[in-house]
Formats: sequence, C-alpha cells, structure tokens
Amino acid sequence: MSYMSYTVTRVTSSWRGMMASILAFVTFVTLLTLVTLPAFGRINVVTLPGRNSVQLTIYNSADLTLVKETRLLTFRKGLNRLEFSWANTLIDPTSVEFRAVTRADEVEVLDVSFPPRVTNTLEWRIKSEFAGEIQIEIRYFTSGISWSADYVAESDKTEKLIDLAGNVRVNNNSGEDYENAQVRLVVGVIRLIDEIAKLAQAGKPGEPHPAPPAAPLSELRAKSEVAKRALDELEVAAINRPKEIVKEGISEYFLYTVEGRDTIPTGWAKRLPSFKALAIPNESYYKFEREQWGDRVIRYYRFTNNVTSHLGNEPLPDGAVKAFRFASEDKLYSFVGSTTVKYIPVNEQVELELGNDLEVLVKPRLTNWQKTDVQFDNKGNVKGWTTKETWEIETQNSKDIDATVDIRRNFKGDWTLTSPVKYEKVDARKVKFVRPLKAHTQEKFSYELVTRHGTNAAK
Repeated sequence: MSYMSYTVTRVTSSWRGMMASILAFVTFVTLLTLVTLPAFGRINVVTLPGRNSVQLTIYNSADLTLVKETRLLTFRKGLNRLEFSWANTLIDPTSVEFRAVTRADEVEVLDVSFPPRVTNTLEWRIKSEFAGEIQIEIRYFTSGISWSADYVAESDKTEKLIDLAGNVRVNNNSGEDYENAQVRLVVGVIRLIDEIAKLAQAGKPGEPHPAPPAAPLSELRAKSEVAKRALDELEVAAINRPKEIVKEGISEYFLYTVEGRDTIPTGWAKRLPSFKALAIPNESYYKFEREQWGDRVIRYYRFTNNVTSHLGNEPLPDGAVKAFRFASEDKLYSFVGSTTVKYIPVNEQVELELGNDLEVLVKPRLTNWQKTDVQFDNKGNVKGWTTKETWEIETQNSKDIDATVDIRRNFKGDWTLTSPVKYEKVDARKVKFVRPLKAHTQEKFSYELVTRHGTNAAK
C-alpha cells in the first residue's frame, strides 16, 4: 500500500506540474494574442512626440492653412515605423508629408499607408542608417483656421499726426491645439488650385474617415503638392523681397509675419499685436457729394502707406478701424468713428471714412436760372435750348482745427462750368472743388453752369 500510495502520489504531482506548465503556456499565448491582434502589423510603431516648434501660414480665401511642425525623434538603425493621427481634426490626410531636417541623407521614407482596422491614422515606414536623435519636419494642410485684421488710430489734437496700431485676430476651429506657434498670413490675392478648400475639409470631427482609394488619393496628393509649391514660392518671394508686393499676372500677394509666438487652442480666438507706427502725417479731410450722402459732410483721415509716413514695410490687410482723438492737452480721449479698409498696397493712399461730422457744413443754393437760345423746328416745336444756372456754395467750419473740404458736383448732358475759384474735372459728369477752411470760419463761392439741350448740344 505504501508503494502504491507513493506511486500514485508521484504521478499526481507530475500531472499537476505538467498541467500548470500547460496552463502557463496557454495564458502566455493568450496574452500575446490579445496584445498583438488589435495592433496586427504595427509592431515597433512609434507615435509622434510633442512638437518642438510649429508655424501656421493662414490663407483666408481658400479656408486653407499650411502647418509646419518640427519634432525630435529617436530612430534605430534599420526599419522604423511612425504613425500620424488626425482624429477629430480638419487636417487633410492626403497632404501630410514627412522629411528629416538633420541626417537627411541617412533617412529614407519607404512608403506611407493607412493601417487596417485603425481609423484616421497613417503610417510611415522609414529606413534609417543612423541610430539616435533626428530632427524631423511634418507639414500638412488644415482648414478651420482663419484670421482678420483690426486697427486702432489715435490722432493728436490737431489731427495732423496719428499713431496706428495693427492687430490680428486668429480663430482656430480646426480641432487641433497649436502651442507656441509662429503665425504668418497671406495678404492679398494669390491663385491656388480649384477645390483646395475641399481638400482641407477632409476628416471633419465626428465623421468617419475611411482610407481613400488609391487612384483618387494620388490625384488629391498631386493637387496638394501644387498648392504647397504655390505657398513655397510665396515664402521664397517674401524672403527675397520683404518690402515689395510680388505680382503674378493680375494677382498680388504678400506674406505677413506676426511678431513673436503664441498658443492658439482649438475653439478659441486670439488677438495678436502685429505692428505699431507712430507720428504718421495725417490730413483731416471732408467730402460732400449730394448724390452719395445727401446733405451730410463725411469725415476722413487720410495718410499714405509709405516709408516717409513711418509705414510702407508691407501692405495693410483688410480690416476694421477704430479712430480716436486726444481732444485736449491733458489727453482727454474722444471717439471719432469706425470704418473698414480694403487691402492697401505699399505707397498707396489710405482714406478712413469716419462718418458724418456736424461741425463742418456745405450748403449749395441755386441763385439764378435762365433758359436761352431756344430753337424750333418747322412745325414750331422746341428742338434745342440752353440753360444757365448760377450756384452759391456756402461752407462752414465750426471746429477748433483747420479742415479741408472736397465738394463734388454732378452734371448731365453737354455742359460748361465757369467759376472764380479753382476746380478739377473728375470725369465727363463730375467736378470737385477742394477748399481749405480755417477753424471757426465761413466761406462762400459761386459757379455758373451752362447746359446745352436738344439740337444745341454738341454732336
């Protein structure tokens, strides 16, 4: 019994040990399967580390932004796999590019693919002849980022000098946060490619993004390359000619870099200072044209975007302007008006339309009218005549500073105008009288308008 008992005991222990070994092996295989199955084909894949730097070149017209970001990666010698995800962003995956900045001759991208069973992710297979840290650059297009410019103009009491501050408001709805970003704006009009906005719209948040089929993907990538080359040419042009508007056909554009760096998270808008110019020579200018504004006199600030005016380094983008004036020696601040300006090239005059000014008045008055030189046909009907009108224009400046008033008059038909004061013929139907007015003064001047009608008019 003792033998049999001993034998059974030994067999049982061996069986238990064998079963434990089998169980351990099965557990190991199961765990290995669980680990590898979801990531099938993605062994030794490296995810991107945080950015070292990022640059945003924002082009408003096409809802297009070119993103350039640099990162430091540690490569092993041989094959490396690197993945890039654009989930919940408006990044265009067909435009994503990888390149080595350092050790570029030792790093080669073998191919790029969309991993199976992994959405919104692509994978590069990269061959490296160097083991260690390499700086890389990734660039791509995204949509959802836009910018707008605004300005604050502050004049001195005499309105002969103004300080102009420019700001840029960047709106980020791309789904991606951009930290410590350098912001550059494409100002003006540049021809890109058709449907580029559609490229940038690829991968909207919350929508599935299956891998595009091979033929359309190559087509989209080709289009993305055309757009990238256009922006590359723009960048080179701006570097080589930083104070000149580069012209291409009927298009003109300029690359405008906002000083410093800033963090622009998604869902936020940020106002960034772009420049400040001091003591710009300014003219307080007023316009009167009844056909446009009725009997109102419209106030303008007028200056030139050139170096003499302490500007002129770059065109000024479209934007909103708020104007203020220091109304007293103790810097009492008064609001003058607000307006918007269109794109202003270098060396072009700027006119800020600031609304009606009740302290400057223009009152045209007809003082005499005559009908002369009446001609009749054989049936006694009037076929031609001439009218003579005498007008008096009264102007008044109730302000405590001088003003210049531009008075425009519009006529029809075959006309001739005479006046004791100087005027300029704007076109075939319009003249303007530019009159300087001292503070707290009134002035009157007159003109005579002769208009020939019917057969009296010049053929």
